[in-house]
This record gives sequence, C-alpha cells and structure tokens, in this order.
Amino acid sequence: MSLLPLAAAACGGDAPPPPGPAATGPGAGGIHFTDVTAGSGLTMTMTNGSDPPGWLLEVKGAGIALIDYDRDGDPDVFVPNGATVADPEHGPGCRLFENLGGMRFRDVTAAAGLDFHRWGYGVAVGDVDLDGWPDLFVTCYGRNALLRNTGGGFEEVTEAAGLADEAWSTGCSFGDIDGDGDLDLYVVNYCRLDASRPSPRSRFLGADVFAGPMGLPKVADVLYRNDGGRFTDVSEESGIRQRPAAWGLGAVILDFDGDRRPDIYVGNDSEASYFYRNLGGGRFEEIGILGGVAFNAEGAGQATMGIAVGDVNGDGRPDLFTTNFMYDTNTLHVNRGNGFFEDRTMAYGLHLDSRPFLSWATFFADFDHDADEDLVFFNGHIYPRATCAENGWDYAQVPVLYAREGDRFRRLSADEAGAWLAEPHCDRTAALGDLDGDGDLDLVVGERNGPVRLLRNDCDGGDWLIVRLHDGRPGHEPDGIGAKLVLRAPGRVQRRWIASGTSFLAANELIAHFAFPAGVDAARLEVVWSDGYRQVVEPVRPRQRLVVERPAG
Repeated sequence: MSLLPLAAAACGGDAPPPPGPAATGPGAGGIHFTDVTAGSGLTMTMTNGSDPPGWLLEVKGAGIALIDYDRDGDPDVFVPNGATVADPEHGPGCRLFENLGGMRFRDVTAAAGLDFHRWGYGVAVGDVDLDGWPDLFVTCYGRNALLRNTGGGFEEVTEAAGLADEAWSTGCSFGDIDGDGDLDLYVVNYCRLDASRPSPRSRFLGADVFAGPMGLPKVADVLYRNDGGRFTDVSEESGIRQRPAAWGLGAVILDFDGDRRPDIYVGNDSEASYFYRNLGGGRFEEIGILGGVAFNAEGAGQATMGIAVGDVNGDGRPDLFTTNFMYDTNTLHVNRGNGFFEDRTMAYGLHLDSRPFLSWATFFADFDHDADEDLVFFNGHIYPRATCAENGWDYAQVPVLYAREGDRFRRLSADEAGAWLAEPHCDRTAALGDLDGDGDLDLVVGERNGPVRLLRNDCDGGDWLIVRLHDGRPGHEPDGIGAKLVLRAPGRVQRRWIASGTSFLAANELIAHFAFPAGVDAARLEVVWSDGYRQVVEPVRPRQRLVVERPAG
C-alpha cells in the first residue's frame, strides 16, 4: 500500500464521472434491520418533559452521540438526556454505555465520572483541547456543557472553556472555520421561554395547542473560535449576526462550495434557513436566499429539523436533505456548486411519502452495500396524543426507509426491511455507526419519553470499507472532521464526508463507510482534509477498517 500526498486543490473541482449502474451480487437491494435492544444492555428511557406535553420545551427530544470515549476502536453510546419543567436543572441524568462488542453494552456513567443532570438537547463530539481524547459538548435549556475527556473519564469544564451560555440551545456543530487546526463551534439557539410561568397557548389547524415557536422571542446563534482550548465568541466580527436571530434547530459545518473553507448551514424552524459562506479571515456572508437553500421550491420557509449530507447525483458536491413538519415535504437541496442549490425533491421521488409525517433524524447511508446511498428518516408528533386523536393525526409514527434505485428512491416496506419499519414511535434522534464491527452501518434511535432502541443492520453480502482518519500533528484535531473522502473503483465513484451536526441533535461515528462494486478487489481512496490537503491511498482492499494517517509534513 502506498500513501501519496498530493498538492492541495479545491474539493469541488475534481469533475468525477457519474455513478455507474447499481452493483449486483449478495447484499444488493437487501436492506434489513432487526431491533436487538433486548438483551443488549443498552437500557434506558429518555426523559423530555412530562406527558401529555404542555410546553414547546418538552417536545424536541434529546440527542444521542456515538463516541469512542476510551479509544479502543469501537463506538460507545452517550445520551445527554433531558429533564422536566418542574425541575429543569435536575433531570435523571446522562448515560454512557461502553461497547463490549457483539451488540453488547454496559452502563459506565458513574465509572466515567459523568454527573450531568441538566436539560440536555443536542450533542457534538470532538477533541477540543487536542489531547487525543474525544470530548462532548451538550446544548441545554439553560447553561450548555463541555464535558472534557480526561482519558476514559469526564469532567465538566464549561466555565473555564468560555462556553457557559445561558439560553435554550438546540443543535451544535464542530469544525475548523479558520484553518488553524483546532475545532471551532457553532451553537444553534432557539427561543426565549420561561418555564416558571404558565405556557402560552396557540392554535394549529383549529386545535388548541401550546404556543411556539411563532410568537416567542428568537435567540441569536453563537459562533465560537477555539483559542487553545478556550472559546471566544466571534459572532459579531465573523458576520453571522448580519442576519436576524431565528428559531434555530440544527447546523452543519462543511465546505459546501469547494473553496477549501468550511461553510455553515443552519436549519431554522418555520422560516428561512441560513447558509453562511466562508470568506476566509474569519468572515462569513449569509447567502441562503441567493443560493437557493433558504426556502423550498415553492419559496416557503420550512420547519427544518434533521439534516443529512450526501452526493445524490454523483457530481462530487455535498447535497442536503432536510426533514420538516407534517403536511410539508422533506426537502432535497442538490448542490449546483459555488454556493448554489436547487430543490430536486420531486425529481428523486421524495415528495409524497413525507407529507403525513412530522420528521426528525435522517441519514444518507449505503445500508445494503450496493455502492450507492440509501435514505432513512424517523418521525413522531409533538402535540399530545389526545389532540392528535381528535384531529386525525398520528402521534406515534413509523420510520421511512428508501432504497436508492437508479435515479430515484423507492420506499421499502416492513416485509422487505424488517418489522421495525412498521412499529410506530414518537422518535426524535438517531445516530449512525458500525456498532458490532461487521462492516455495515447500524442505528441507535431515541424517542421522546421512550426507550433507546438498537437497530442492527443485517446486511450479509457485498464488500465494504470503513475509513477512520487520524491527524497526529501537534496542534491539530485528530479525527478529520470536515474531510471529504472519495473511493474510485472501476465503474463507480463514491464520496463521503465526515461532518459534525447531521441527523438531529446527534453525533454519528466519525468514520466514512463505502461499498465495493461486485467483482472489484482494489480501489483508489482520495482524502481531502478540511484545509484542502489531499492524499491518496492505493490500492485499497475491501473488508477492512482502514486508518489513514496524515503525513507529518
């Protein structure tokens, strides 16, 4: 195997060939998952307010993170958990489950020194202090939390790190916005809501419901620059405050326009989403409307919850799929380059199935090892069961799974993909990773005031490759967050991104997963790090977990 560093070049300029025909052979077209929660040791019920919910605060759910906290090579599971309106500072507490292999877990919360009991929402994973151990950032109703990994255990260092923001924060994303090698942080804020006062009321389609977000004061997002492990609020000087505060729910930091500078996409609730193009020098300009990603094709702002990133048309650029509220479509924004996007939801067959659902976590992933990415999203209503029943809405809702077939997506049934697909839940969050080390991608799913579920991918065919990046240079985060990876094989080019902030309030395993086309036993892997540095690994063989080390020079 040879490791070949190349000259830095723009991410979007490789002009790849379009994807070839779908691979054939074992595993192609055979997506199937099994709920293996029982007996796994991954046992907990998430807390997000009371039932029936009477506040907007109680219905967003909390996230899940896959984090290799002990650096033993497999992803462990962290759940920040929430609280109740009666005592928002003292919930049942977070949980950390160590991965023992073979879809077995054990609760190591106390042993890891975790004593976090605030009302947690979103979570991001990254080595913020560059000591080689992944840390956890948790957004909250109230003061956010930075949980520093001390080498298999955790301590809260929020105040010392300059991150003790008192707001209702939701999504968050790590990324190196200034190219200095460490992880900066974007924190998405939602609205101002005083839980000590009676919840304001409103009406939705004639039904009496709790108010929000409309009518509630918006809170501006915050962009933090990492200055040696302590964070500085650069929201004003960076330009992200050029747009008014919004009801924000999620964000992804990634180089969307191929200029070697990470941009920021922000999904907002019931209004225009924001797209901040990185101008360099720590400055951003917001071009969401100009770039076609602020609204859907009808010119309407949407209630953007979940965010997925993938290359649906094989042109080498990261496209965006976002989930939204009921009676609306989830939306596919295809990246046309230079910061411009086009709503192609209908063209890919994704417009009708989503309308009955209120959707949250979502992913592009090659679940069946046929060398293209499939799509899944999870659903559940926000209004109480009684209100939903009175109005003919489903409170608990089934997930939706699509297989990629040619130029479109086809929705799969439970008969094809497993009983889990017919089981209604009030889902919110999910995280993606290879939890049992067998080379395919599994799911951990969390529902509001319900159990965490473990869905095992039963793919039994096709060749795969899992890539983990490592940057051992002093002063650089080690996991390659923000990188683009390209696997080139005869007849097929695949692209993946290691991105923070996708899904909904969650953190996926920091890996890139590929499938080898049938009959191919060697391929070329190209890595474009977040600063634009390129390297090539070839030949790459299938059925391995490959660690790519960035050269020291």
